[in-house]
Amino acid sequence: MTYRHLFSPLRVGPLVLANRVVFSAHLTNYAEDGLPTGRHAAYYAARAAGGAGLVITEEHSTHPTDWPYEKLIHGFRPAVVPGYRRITEAVHAHGVPVLAQLNHNGGQASGMYSRRPVWAPSPVPDPLFREVPKAVDLAEIAEIVAGYATVAGHCAEGGFDGVELQCSHSSLVRGFLSPATNLRTDAYGGSLENRARLLREIIDAVRETLGPGRALGVRLCGDELIEDGTTIDEAVEVARMVEATGKVDYINTSIGVATSTLYMIEASMAVRPGYALFISNAIRRAVRLPVVGVGRIKDPVQAERALAEGHCDLVGVVRGQIADPDFLAKARAGRTSDIRTCLSCNQECVGRMGLGHRLGCVENPRAGHESVPLPPPRLGTRRVLVAGGGPAGLQAAATAARRGHRVTLYERAGATGGQVTAAASAPGRAEFSDLVRNLLAECRRLGVEVRTGVEATGELLRAERPDAVVLATGARPQPPHWAGGLARVVDVRDVLEGRARPTGDVLVVDELGFHQATSVAELLADRGCRVRICTPGMVVGQDLGITLDMETFLARAAAKGITFATDQVVVGAGTEEDGEVVVVELLTHTTGVMTGARHDWVVCAVHQTPEDGLWQALKGAPFEVHRVGDCLAPRRAHAAVIEGDRVAAAL
Repeated sequence: MTYRHLFSPLRVGPLVLANRVVFSAHLTNYAEDGLPTGRHAAYYAARAAGGAGLVITEEHSTHPTDWPYEKLIHGFRPAVVPGYRRITEAVHAHGVPVLAQLNHNGGQASGMYSRRPVWAPSPVPDPLFREVPKAVDLAEIAEIVAGYATVAGHCAEGGFDGVELQCSHSSLVRGFLSPATNLRTDAYGGSLENRARLLREIIDAVRETLGPGRALGVRLCGDELIEDGTTIDEAVEVARMVEATGKVDYINTSIGVATSTLYMIEASMAVRPGYALFISNAIRRAVRLPVVGVGRIKDPVQAERALAEGHCDLVGVVRGQIADPDFLAKARAGRTSDIRTCLSCNQECVGRMGLGHRLGCVENPRAGHESVPLPPPRLGTRRVLVAGGGPAGLQAAATAARRGHRVTLYERAGATGGQVTAAASAPGRAEFSDLVRNLLAECRRLGVEVRTGVEATGELLRAERPDAVVLATGARPQPPHWAGGLARVVDVRDVLEGRARPTGDVLVVDELGFHQATSVAELLADRGCRVRICTPGMVVGQDLGITLDMETFLARAAAKGITFATDQVVVGAGTEEDGEVVVVELLTHTTGVMTGARHDWVVCAVHQTPEDGLWQALKGAPFEVHRVGDCLAPRRAHAAVIEGDRVAAAL
C-alpha cells in the first residue's frame, strides 16, 4: 500500500506534521523524584526516529494537590525544565515536533503521596480510590488555572512545541464537565456552559502563556460509559465551545473514565480495533479543527482506513509504537509485514503500570530501556544453536542473529510457537499468536536457520560443535497432587492441544489466576459443556483485572452460563460410576468447611514443571549452555521474551 492519507502532511496551528500518526500521551512511570529523566528522552526519541508525525509526552502535573501515583512528573516545579530540554532536543533531532500533556487528576486520586486532600468540583468519591475529595472554592479554582499557565510556561522554556490539555479520562477538568461528578450550583456547575467554564478559563490562560507560536490541543472524553456521565452529544457541544475560543489548534479524543471504565480506554484484544472512532467521527463533523482518533489501532492499514473513511484527521497509535518504534518507517518503506504488531495483551504496558512499575512491552524487550546501551558481543561472531521455537527460543535466536552470530533454531514440532499457539486457539485470544508470528518473521529476516520437525537431542547438539547453546525447551503439565492419575482429570493444555475433549459438567480449577482457566472455560462452554470455575483466590482469573480483561470476560462468562466458586481449594478426588464421574473434595479455606462436588471432567490450570531433560544431558558439554524461559522456571510470556533477549545479548 502507498498509504496516501497516512503520509500526507497536515498543518496543526503553527506546526506542520509530516504524517498523520501521533504517539499520544500515556503513562510510563519513568519519572524520578517528580522529574523527567534520560529514560524519557530516549524513549520518545526512538518513536520520533521511527517516523511518528507528532509526539505527545505523558501528563505533567499542574498543582501539588495532584499526585495520584508515585512516578508522576511534577510540572509545577521549575526543576523540570532541564529534563524538558533533554526530551525536546532528543525528539527535535529527528525533525519531529513534541508536545507536553498538562493535567490535574482531580478526584481520581488519593492523598497517599501528597498528604493533602484531593481536589474536585464536588465531594464525589472516585470508585477506585474511594477517597472523598474537597470541593474547590473560587480561590482554589483560580489557583488551578494559574497552575496550568505556570506549567505551560515551563514547557515553553523547556523547548516544547506546545501543550495538550488532558480533559478526558482522568482529569479535574473532566470532573467539572461531567454531570456525574459536578454537582455544583454556582457559576461552575449546572448547565454545560457553566460546567465548561473552567476549561475555557484554562485555555485562555495557557494560550496567553504560550503565545501564537506554539500549538495548543485539548483532549476530550466522548463517552464516559458511566451512569449520568458525559455522552457523545455533550462532548460534541464541548468541542464546539473549544473551537469557538479561537485559541485551540486541534482536538484529541478518548473514551471512558480511567478508574470506572478503564478497560475501554486501553482495551485488550477482546475489544475490536477502531472501537472508539465514533467519537472522533462525531466531533470532526461538528468542528473544523483537526481531530485525533483513537481506539486500538495497531497497524498502518487500520490507520489509513480510519483516515480514508473520514473518522479523523490524525490517528493516535500508542501501543503499536511501543511494540515497534519503527512502525511508520517500515510502513513508509513498504515493509508493513515487518512491523512487530501489538498484541493488545496489556501485560507489560498497562499491567506493569497498574502495579507501579516502569512501562515495558511483551514483544519489545528494549521498550523503556532505549537509554541503556547494549554491551558489545564478547567474542565476535559465534555459532549459536537454539533448542525450542516458543517465544523464549525465537527471541534468543533473533537477538543473537542481530548481534552478528550464526544461529540455527531447532523445534521438534512441525511449527514454531510452543504454548503460545495453543493459548491463541482459545476464544478471543487469536491475536496472541502475533507474538510468535512476529518473532519468526524477524528470525527469517535476520538469517536464522529454522529447522522444524527436528528434535534437538544432546547427541545432535554435541555433533554440531557449537560455541553456545540456548535451551528454550519449555515446560510440561504437572498433575496436581490430588489427581491420582485419574483419566478425567486433565490439564488445560490437554484441552487446548487436543489430547482431551471434555463433555458434560466440567470443573475448571484455577490456581494461576490468568487466561489459562478462563480461556479454556469459555472454549468448553462454546462446545456445549456446563462449566464451573473454582479458585482458591478471592476472584476467578484475578490477574485479568491487571490487563483490563476482567470486565469483558465476566460479561461473556455470564452470557455463556459459566459459574464461579471462590476461596475453594481442591484437596482430593476420586471416581464413581466406573470412572465416568469425578468426585472432588473442596475446602473453603476461609471457613474450613469441606464439601463435595460431582463432575464429568476436571480441567486444571495449575503450575507446570520445567522440561529440563536436555539441560541435564548437556552437563559437562564443551560449549556454553544457557537456559531461558519455562525450561528454567515456568512463567508468563514476557519473562520468556526478556530472558531470551538478555541471554542472547550477552553471548
